Amino acid sequence: MKRLLIVYHSLTGGTEQLVTAAAGGARREAPDVDVRALTAPQAGPEDVLAADAYVFATPENLAAIAGLMKDFFDRCYYPVLGRIEGRPYATLICAGGDGSNAARQVERICTGWRLRAVAPALIVCTHAQTPEDILAPKQIPADELKRADELGAALAAGVAMGVF
Repeated sequence: MKRLLIVYHSLTGGTEQLVTAAAGGARREAPDVDVRALTAPQAGPEDVLAADAYVFATPENLAAIAGLMKDFFDRCYYPVLGRIEGRPYATLICAGGDGSNAARQVERICTGWRLRAVAPALIVCTHAQTPEDILAPKQIPADELKRADELGAALAAGVAMGVF
C-alpha cells in the first residue's frame, strides 16, 4: 500500500485545519493510499522512509518555518539523505504575512533531499500582524480549505496511479 505522510505543526489551529482538509481530500480521492498525519515532534526518519509522498505543513513564524518543523527536518535530514530521491511533496503554509520565506525554506530542504515538488506551495494568509491576532485561534476560510483539500486529493491520486 502506498503511503502519504503529512508532517505539521500548528499552534493556533490554522495549519491543522489545512492539514485536516488535505488529509480528507487525499482519503476521499485515493482510499487505497494510507494517509498518516503526524505532528512534527511525532514524526521521525522511519516515517519519512516509509512514505511514498509528503505534505509538509507549517505556520510562518517570524518569516520562517516553525521551530518544531525545523527540528523535524534537523532530526530527519541526514538519516534519510540519499534514500528518498524523486518522491513527490507539497507544502502548506499558514502565514500572517506573505509566507514566501517559509515556503522557500521548505523548498530548499526538499531540494537537498532531491524531492520533487508537485505543486506550488499553498500559502494561506491570515493577515495576523498584532500580538493578539497572531496568538488568537485561527479560522481558515472555506475557499482556502477547499484548496488544501484539492491539493491533498491530487497528490494522493497521483501517488495511487503511479504518476509520481
